[in-house]
Amino acid sequence: MRLATELRRLREAAGLNARQAAALLGVNPAQITHIESGLAGVSEQRLRRLASHYACTDEEFVNALVGMATDRTRGWWEEYRGLLPTSFLDLSELDHHSSFLREVAILFVPGLLQTENYARAVFSSRVPELTSDEIELRVRHRMARQEATVPYEAVIHEAALRIRVSDRAVSRAQLARLAELSEADHITLRVIPLDLDGFSRASSTMTYVGGPLRKLDTVVRDAPHGSVFIDSEAQLNAYRARFRKVEAVALEPERSRDFIHELAGEL
Repeated sequence: MRLATELRRLREAAGLNARQAAALLGVNPAQITHIESGLAGVSEQRLRRLASHYACTDEEFVNALVGMATDRTRGWWEEYRGLLPTSFLDLSELDHHSSFLREVAILFVPGLLQTENYARAVFSSRVPELTSDEIELRVRHRMARQEATVPYEAVIHEAALRIRVSDRAVSRAQLARLAELSEADHITLRVIPLDLDGFSRASSTMTYVGGPLRKLDTVVRDAPHGSVFIDSEAQLNAYRARFRKVEAVALEPERSRDFIHELAGEL
């Protein structure tokens, strides 16, 4: 889908419609429509021809698009196809291809840092209710996502650490898990304390996924009916700025680890 979006943007920037683009390749206009809708793939040769016709001179960008077009990876997430909503698989694929991950969490511990019991409690609270089999599928998928080892930076509001999605035991185990993960080489964990004055920038959650190139980054936002994927350059810039501001006021990693231990002690 991201490849389709980028090809459509290149065509529109060149001032061409789908019929004109199809004529350049000698194909039916419907084929361009299918490619730009993510319903059909595109070969490396045709992609490079399109990029040339669209006067795209960014060779690094074109090579990245070729990589997306020719990737035939059958990831671990494919075993869940038809069993979980497509957005779950999309998240897994984003994780797999990411160069880094950044996350801001306000009400819940990020999924990539959750314990099984914490994740199970979160999924059990969904409306409409999920069956026990659906809950276990989601928990298993979430635990598998945690195998990613790309650089990961999470900024978590104290509210998320204090809210008990289940009981004290689950909360205590979750805090212990966070303290443990905060020492992993690829994880940077920061906490925003409740007593920070005048801070309103942590009003929403976000996951920022680094792509092979900066212009191929993606922001993921949770919505009532699934995840929303944001990829326009203007919005990406806004989320980059938002993350920098949130990160700047959060506690340093060592102090954040101490803070988590203190919260665990209160339980």
